[in-house]
Amino acid sequence: MPGVGRLWRVSSRHPGTAPEVFVAALRLGLTSFGGPIAHIGYFRREYVERRGWLGEAEFADLVALCQALPGPASSQLGIAVGSRRAGLAGALAAWVGFTLPAAVLMIGRGLFAAGSDLSGAGWVHGLKIAAVAVVAQAVIVMDRSLAPDWPRRLLALAAMALALAWATPFAQLALIAAGAVAGLLVLRDRQDDRPAPGGSVASWRSGGLALGLFAALLVGLPLLRVAGGQVAAVADAFYGSGALVFGGGHVVLPLLHASVVEPGWVSDSAFVAGYGAAQAVPGPLFSFAGYLGTVSTVAPNGIGGGLLALVAVFLPGFLLVLGTMPAWDRLRASVRFRRALLGVNAVVVGILAAALYAPVWTTAITGPLDVVVVAFGFGLLLTRRVPPIAVVAMAAAAGQAGVALGLMV
Repeated sequence: MPGVGRLWRVSSRHPGTAPEVFVAALRLGLTSFGGPIAHIGYFRREYVERRGWLGEAEFADLVALCQALPGPASSQLGIAVGSRRAGLAGALAAWVGFTLPAAVLMIGRGLFAAGSDLSGAGWVHGLKIAAVAVVAQAVIVMDRSLAPDWPRRLLALAAMALALAWATPFAQLALIAAGAVAGLLVLRDRQDDRPAPGGSVASWRSGGLALGLFAALLVGLPLLRVAGGQVAAVADAFYGSGALVFGGGHVVLPLLHASVVEPGWVSDSAFVAGYGAAQAVPGPLFSFAGYLGTVSTVAPNGIGGGLLALVAVFLPGFLLVLGTMPAWDRLRASVRFRRALLGVNAVVVGILAAALYAPVWTTAITGPLDVVVVAFGFGLLLTRRVPPIAVVAMAAAAGQAGVALGLMV
């Protein structure tokens, strides 16, 4: 479609293809365990270190943008990177690749809902331990790049302390805003701090269309639901959950519970069982919606209902990323905005450091042996002599063996 090509341009300076984005995202979808904060570590390793598609500063800029938007932050980060690499097709490929493994597993779990609960398996515990090592390595490397001097280091430490003391999704928004003000007032833009322009730039028209569609669906789906039609009701329930949640991941659970359990579409026991299974799969926790759509007692359900729920819950975040990218790219070219972003990036380091402790460390580390496994995996990642997947496999095996021998809980 020539119109799409005009609306979403791919820079000749950093050409890429949707298939290569899909392969990279699928790799992440198969191996990224541990929730949205851990996903950022996996993404940085894959897109910044391994493939070199963007630099540390630009990656942190996109992290800040996605943290400030409603929706699944890690999926939105992948969509933004995919759009940088290969335009709209790259954005779609990034979302499909990252979501596909979890979607298949969760819909399959919904079709065979009587299956065993894997959330307490030893290898799942090991995957959580691996996530600690991955996030720790990402925090160390990003700190060196984005908080290399004392003003930014102190800003990161203050953000970490405040994030730990004020642990709410809206706290992240407040800290990012405070970091922007601090950067604008105190920090100075340096030439070596400026990231290169993004490889893929959306037009203002495409951004406006994306934001317009986001708003139209947010208003129109409830009206269609009132007018009648179960398809509209299901789409509205999941679209509203995806559009109104900040922080992503576990924060969406109360909204999903209210959307499907309270109307009687899904029993409370089925909801809890599906959530337990979601802890054992890689990729975005929003894929839990696929399970809920599958096990729903009202049509559409089954595979069709699962796919409808998945598209509906992810669509708001997808549209918001595409809609804000043109303004974001324009603002990043401003010297004053770059100074603000220096502060934002330092705050992002602090937020990630806080998340390394809670929830990543607190939910994964239960004993001294866990600490040993984390330290060993962290050391392997710092040496860069083994790929992250090897560390993940090692931690999963250690977790399974530890539980079998009674050494891990």
